Amino acid sequence: MLKIIVSTLLLWACTSTFAQNPDKLDINLNSLQKNNWTEKELANATVVVDFVQNLMNDHRFDYILEHYNDSSYVQHNRNLPDKITGLVGFLKEFVEDYPDYTYDVKHIYVDGDFVIFHSHATLKKDDRGNEKKGMNIIDTWRLENGRIVEHWDSIQALDTFMRFYAFMSGGDIKNENGVF
Repeated sequence: MLKIIVSTLLLWACTSTFAQNPDKLDINLNSLQKNNWTEKELANATVVVDFVQNLMNDHRFDYILEHYNDSSYVQHNRNLPDKITGLVGFLKEFVEDYPDYTYDVKHIYVDGDFVIFHSHATLKKDDRGNEKKGMNIIDTWRLENGRIVEHWDSIQALDTFMRFYAFMSGGDIKNENGVF
């Protein structure tokens, strides 16, 4: 019962703030969730929405470290440092250069302990919604007991700048976890 209450509160928090700040990009789980999800799948999706909203859109890195800094988090994107601390460190530097970086979730798929987002990430506020700018991203997270423990992604650069950025940053291997 407590899980249902917590999931409901997180769902409400993740979907109710858009009206307060129209310049902010929020993930609307209500519009993205599927009717066939189990209670556990909804709870898992709610955790990942909270994680991604605070990390990728709100850039609340202290919140992420406080709520998600689980040492068992394994990063399978070889271009990112391992663990939550590595991810936060990378994104702190990234948003210094691109403070309007956002992650617009288009689809959410859940299968038990796996949550998959299909998203459009952009660096500039003016590029939001422009399918010719930014990156097409598929992210997969695995959860155990309501905690995010693994992450994989596949990224497609959509414009010349992002293709160049991917080319320039694509060769640095920052963890040894493998891509599978």
